[in-house]
Amino acid sequence: MDLVEKALAGDRRALARLLSLIEDDGPQAREALAALHPHTGRAHVVGVTGAPGTGKSTLVNELAKTLRAQGSTVGIVAVDPTSPFTGGAILGDRVRMRDLAGDPGIFIRSMATRGSLGGLARATSDAVKVLDGVGFETVLVETVGVGQAEVDVARTAHTVVVVEAPGLGDDVQALKAGLLEIADILVVNKADRSGAEQTARALEVTLDLGRNNAGDAEAWRPPVIKTVALNGTGVKAVVEAIGAHRAYLRQSGLWDRRERERIRADLMQALEETLVGQLLERVGEEELDRWVERIAARETDVYTAVESLVGLKEHSRASGR
Repeated sequence: MDLVEKALAGDRRALARLLSLIEDDGPQAREALAALHPHTGRAHVVGVTGAPGTGKSTLVNELAKTLRAQGSTVGIVAVDPTSPFTGGAILGDRVRMRDLAGDPGIFIRSMATRGSLGGLARATSDAVKVLDGVGFETVLVETVGVGQAEVDVARTAHTVVVVEAPGLGDDVQALKAGLLEIADILVVNKADRSGAEQTARALEVTLDLGRNNAGDAEAWRPPVIKTVALNGTGVKAVVEAIGAHRAYLRQSGLWDRRERERIRADLMQALEETLVGQLLERVGEEELDRWVERIAARETDVYTAVESLVGLKEHSRASGR
């Protein structure tokens, strides 16, 4: 399609329109993704996640600037409603964002949450494919900062950066949120605040315990890096760690395994959406509502309803309906 060809040729306006099309998830979006697919698979996808208030957005700004200074092109998908990319930040962050937006080697896309994290995960994954397909070498994905979205970003990204900050009511927020398990790189941001050393030590101890239990000396050990993203301190070390993790994935063969895991998760999600959509279209809202009422009245249960709904077509034929 014409829009895909223009985006592949470097037309930024066409790229923006293409991403809007993808976000709306219509039939044209599927065609566009199919046309782009042969061009994908080259970008290093880096997820940046962590609790709200850790300074993820500022860190993403600085990572993008550092990567650009090293000659890499950068696509950014920002899905945090407090992000400067979505207009919810202080003026200084907006000024920095404008600096990035004026760079032809950087493209920023904010994703509307629309109250649906599941839909957001799908739209984010597809947006990453578009930025990958049109040739961005690194794609940074900043997540919404709550619950399941963090685990979803691990499926989308090759490298996951979990951002911590001292003084958020817990020595190790990542432990409480269950984020430590998906971290490839741990960043203690706002390291000029008191408690930063304590937070970093707690992370190191936890990593050592996990490493001893795992018993694999060759496994990647997430580095713990202290940063002050507001003035750029430590950001270069994070970029170096991202590069080192990419090299590790390539050398160990994990890159291909993660790629297949990503594709499998994507395929399963698409299958679920399509099959459920087809079933609901076949059954109809009235029939679904009847089952809801029966379950609510305790006449039947959810699993019996599912079995009946999945086999509804055959039952309908048998009864001559």
